[in-house]
Amino acid sequence: MSPINTLLFQGQSLIKITRNLVRLGFIMIFISITISACNDKEPGPPEEKSGKIIINFIHQMNGESLQFDTLMYINAAGNPYLINEIQYFVSELTLFNNNGTEILIDDWKDVHYVDTDISTSHTWEVFDKIPEGSYDSISFTFGIPEEKNISFMYVNPPESFMFWPEFLGGGYHYMKLNGKWLEEGQQTQTTPFDFHLGRGQIYYSYPDSITGFVPNEFNVSLPGSGFQVISEQTIDINIVMNIENWFQYPHTYDHDIWGGYIMQNQEAMQLVKENGQNVFSTEFID
Repeated sequence: MSPINTLLFQGQSLIKITRNLVRLGFIMIFISITISACNDKEPGPPEEKSGKIIINFIHQMNGESLQFDTLMYINAAGNPYLINEIQYFVSELTLFNNNGTEILIDDWKDVHYVDTDISTSHTWEVFDKIPEGSYDSISFTFGIPEEKNISFMYVNPPESFMFWPEFLGGGYHYMKLNGKWLEEGQQTQTTPFDFHLGRGQIYYSYPDSITGFVPNEFNVSLPGSGFQVISEQTIDINIVMNIENWFQYPHTYDHDIWGGYIMQNQEAMQLVKENGQNVFSTEFID
């Protein structure tokens, strides 16, 4: 290559290098501006302080732990009886803050199943974050709300075993409280009772001509159930079922009158529904 050509080649190479350096400089400036813009963004609002709650379901008779399968209880009507098992649904758990706001527990699940034969069901580890603050009361629906009580929504046991017969309205039982009692005049021979609550029926003529259905779920309000939620801490709340109250207030429930099966007896289920609003109380564990 001649000296002139060599100089021309070297000059062209120098121009290319210069152009590349200029381009690289523009790229670095752009990256620097982008990073600076990101860092200059205003911080978002601070995350709300919150804690957690755990609900424990306790079953008592006259203030003591329930004893199963033992004929040791007598209700307000004078019926000697025993309890075999209790199964029920609790839903729409609501916490009432002192500032007037309400927290509906529904982030992960909004219906909880409780079974005295399944110990793990006695604890509901609530997924929802509960804002820090003071809460003055709790409420919940006993059973499943009418609009959610849909047949076949549970496909696996034990919840699926709570189905309510389609011809009686469908959906699911709110409660099965099964036991036995001594009928009047009996000394040792007990009679089974299915103290069950679910959709009631309106009959044109019993037991075949059903003209409508009655929702029997009910709201339980627990005044005086106040508690404090502290950020990043967990509080245990015991919801206690005082079983004797199913049979005594405001109505004295007599097994000899209502018999062992009430799923098709709306009058009996109405008594159960009204008594049930006085069955629950709360306790707190730090």
